[in-house]
Parts: sequence; C-alpha cells; structure tokens
Amino acid sequence: MWGTKVPYFIVKNLISKEHILKLAEEFLLNTSIFVSGIKISSDNHINLFIDGDNGVTIKDCVGLSRFIEGNLSREKDDYALDVSSHGATTPLVYPRQYPKHIGRNFEIKLQDGTKTEGVLVSCNDKEIKLETTTREKKVIGKGKIDVIKQELILFEKVKESKIKLKY
Repeated sequence: MWGTKVPYFIVKNLISKEHILKLAEEFLLNTSIFVSGIKISSDNHINLFIDGDNGVTIKDCVGLSRFIEGNLSREKDDYALDVSSHGATTPLVYPRQYPKHIGRNFEIKLQDGTKTEGVLVSCNDKEIKLETTTREKKVIGKGKIDVIKQELILFEKVKESKIKLKY
C-alpha cells in the first residue's frame, strides 16, 4: 500500500531555524536576553531556549512565544512552539553566560578530552578562571593535604561547560 513514504500532499512546510532566530532576535533587540539554543524537529516542534545577563522570567518566555506565534501562520505552518529558559543543567554556550555564575561549581570538558571541576572565580570574553582543590601528598611527613589551585581555561578549548548542582 503506502509503505513508509508520506504522500506528497501531507508533507509539512518545515520552519527554518534561521526564520525563528530572526523573529526572536527582533523581539529581544535592546534587552539583556538572548537565544541560547534552538531545536526544530522534523514535525515542526520548535524548542527555543533563552538566557539573560540577569536571568529570564516566565513573562519573558511568554512574551517571546506570543510574538513568534503572531508572526507564523497556523494555516501555512503546522507547528508546536516551546520557549523556555536555558536551564540549570544545560551546558553554557556563550561567554556572556558565565558572569552571573561566579561562585558556582562547574564541570568542564576540554577539546582534548580531559575534564576539570572547580569553582568559577572570574571570567572575561576570552577565558574563565576556576579554583580547584586537589589532595596531594605532604612534602614532609605522611598523609595528604588539600591544595587550592587556580586554572585559566580559554573558551576556545572548552568542549562542554556545565554548572554542577549540589543536591
């Protein structure tokens, strides 16, 4: 019969990431909020993630959602739209996301495959500084002591950066 092929008259009009991003940026212009991620599935389920230099409120998400929906046609485009904040467990993607997280614990995976964990003590647009605590052998005597070190990590060397939540 039909098999797994979709009849040509049922094929949906796919919405592009570029179009959604353009609409979002138009709405967010001159605010401290920005798009941190976008996913669109093959059935036009749009997941738009936003973050802000000072956080994101539900009101921000609702306002953006209504603006985008007001610029899409339900007759032309069959879609579902979810606008949400970046999320505490979602990896950070832009340098501007780090300042509000100074003092929090991070887990960083580097491009070379190594991992490091520590407290974010400072950042700028090129690098972050983590403070790490390691157990090392005492120079004199038996046993180990805690040694606090600071490590500079260039953003270009970061593969993934997540806030490590304490439960």
